[in-house]
Amino acid sequence: MSRRVKRCYEWTSPLRMEWLVAVGLGKKQRKSGVMVVDQSRTAEMELRDEYQKLVHVMMNTPRVAIDNAMSPTATVVRVNSARKRGMLLEVVQVLADLNLRIQKGYISSDGRWFMDVFHVVDERGQKLLDPALVSLIERSLVGETSLSEADGGADGSGLAGLTALELTGTDRPGLLSEVFAVLRDLECNIVEAKVWTHNARIASLIFVKDIHTGSPIADGHRIHRIESRLGHVLRGDHDVRSAKTAVSSPTLIHSERRLHQLMFADRDYERLSTTEDQAPSSSSQSKPSVSVQNWAERSYSVVSVQCRDRPKLLFDVACTLTDMDYVVFHGTLGVDADRAYQEFYIRHVDGGPISSEAERQRVIQCVQAAIERRASVGARLSLKTPERRGLLAEATRIFRENGLSIKSAEITTKDGEAKSEFCVTDTGDHLPDRRSIHSVIEKIGEEHLTLSEHRAPWSYGERPPAAEAVGSFNLGNLVKRNLYYLGLVRSCS
Repeated sequence: MSRRVKRCYEWTSPLRMEWLVAVGLGKKQRKSGVMVVDQSRTAEMELRDEYQKLVHVMMNTPRVAIDNAMSPTATVVRVNSARKRGMLLEVVQVLADLNLRIQKGYISSDGRWFMDVFHVVDERGQKLLDPALVSLIERSLVGETSLSEADGGADGSGLAGLTALELTGTDRPGLLSEVFAVLRDLECNIVEAKVWTHNARIASLIFVKDIHTGSPIADGHRIHRIESRLGHVLRGDHDVRSAKTAVSSPTLIHSERRLHQLMFADRDYERLSTTEDQAPSSSSQSKPSVSVQNWAERSYSVVSVQCRDRPKLLFDVACTLTDMDYVVFHGTLGVDADRAYQEFYIRHVDGGPISSEAERQRVIQCVQAAIERRASVGARLSLKTPERRGLLAEATRIFRENGLSIKSAEITTKDGEAKSEFCVTDTGDHLPDRRSIHSVIEKIGEEHLTLSEHRAPWSYGERPPAAEAVGSFNLGNLVKRNLYYLGLVRSCS
């Protein structure tokens, strides 16, 4: 046989030997520690392809480790995988959907490898000691299961049998009441809904089904009629151009991810509320503190965030950076008392840092908007009642008649029971007075509607100590600290 079709492999790796034997390619003979493999060019190419497939699977399957021994106060979640666009958001989305709070974290994805560490606790601030929950996190992060398959969906249950309506437009008092009334008149049963408002804009996802058959609404003429009626309500007398309605596939939607996209596409970050001078939530002192600086030597832009801590904060910021086509290469985040501190080293997907003052200001505005969308100021009302036709239209009408404006809402129905959470203000975007709240509760019924809390405006504008001023960064120290918490070095000093 020609020497051209013979390859000699010095056999020094048992793993390599087992792999060659497993694929069974070629005629193998062992002579004096040398493995001689006779094979054709085609077989050699097949061998190389099999090896590449093996490397691809090993490199692209995330490796997840969940440790309850490393920290006395939190469960440590480590994720290692090949770096790909959107990987950080995928990981953070799983943690957010399980309502886990991130106390601190370290992000490093330079080169071709992605390594993250998050210290997380549950809603009560406790470590994750439930083996079933730990297993669910592991399987979700490696892609073996989705949360919707595991427990009916952290982001909604049974969405495959529903019709998803997307609405954006100018917010005004009583708007949601009008929307729900239209859907009732069009014989649409609201199964789930999420509504956000920000800077006088509204975005909502409403999942409906036919009130008689319980099936999704598939008739094209009926869908067109629904879109037309809702569009008319959204436009009102002033929002002729920017009001939008659309029908989308519910199985492809992560509700909160989609709400961020709708708000971003609607450019809510550059529209100012007409009540800016009166509403405490819109004052300059209530804005999250966001700064952006360029580190030209390393071709990074550094985004620093300081604000009051709350659930899903990292998820909200990561959504917006992803939607703006930025990639996070390094990052640190932590919480001190009720203050959250986050710092991200980013580049645009084209590989460059932020290149202009206009772009820098846009990043600041968009990150601030991402944080504010979920952090509505107002009174929290919880509605829990048996499901029936027109329930939401009736309840929100009572809100409107008593001078309450809905700033955010989350609505679910399960096993014949409707559960809704509303954040409400008065028509001037101030905290509502007690008389209005008690009047609404009395009309709907104390057994069904309860006041959860009054959420006072968050003071985002407080300045940290000088030692932790925004924008003080050192990539060398950041990488060392990340490697230390990833367990790859013994000291971060």
